Amino acid sequence: MSTEKIGLEDLKIAVKKSSRSEKIETSSVMADQPKAPKIDAQGRSYATGKRKNAIARVWIKPGMGKILVNGRAYEQYFARPVLQMMINQPFKVVNRVTQYDVWCTVVGGGLSGQAGAVRHGISRALTFFEPDLRPDLKRGGFLTRDSRVVERKKYGQAKARRRFQFSKR
Repeated sequence: MSTEKIGLEDLKIAVKKSSRSEKIETSSVMADQPKAPKIDAQGRSYATGKRKNAIARVWIKPGMGKILVNGRAYEQYFARPVLQMMINQPFKVVNRVTQYDVWCTVVGGGLSGQAGAVRHGISRALTFFEPDLRPDLKRGGFLTRDSRVVERKKYGQAKARRRFQFSKR
C-alpha cells in the first residue's frame, strides 16, 4: 500500500483532465463526419429568413431556376432590378443559378425588407439542402441576420431622434 495521501484537490484535477480528453476526442470525431442535408418527404429544404419587419418562409428543391414569391414570379413581385439582383446573389456565389426552384411566402415590412428576407431564407435553405455550401455563403455574409430595425419614437420628441422646435423667446 502506498503511504501517499490523496487529497480532494488531486481528485478534482484528475477528473478535469479526463473530462477534457473525452471532450477533445468527441469533438474531433464530430468534425470528421459530414453534415447531413435536411430534406423533407417532397424533396425540399425549408428555411426562414428575416430582415427588418419582413419574414420569409422559403422552400427550395431541384428544378429549372423558377422563383415564386407569394404565388407570383419574383420579377413581377419585385419590379426593381436591384431587388431581383439581391434575391439571386446566393445562387451566383455558389454557382447554382438555374439548379433550384424557390417557392416562398413573405409577410411584413416593405419591398426592400422583403427582398432581404427572401435572400436570407434562400441562403439558409441552400445550406440545409447542401451543407458543403455553408462556408461560401458565410463568407459572403448571406447567413447573418441583419439585425438593424427602425428605432422607436420617444415621448417628448417628434420622431425617434427629432426634437420639437425650440424657441428661446
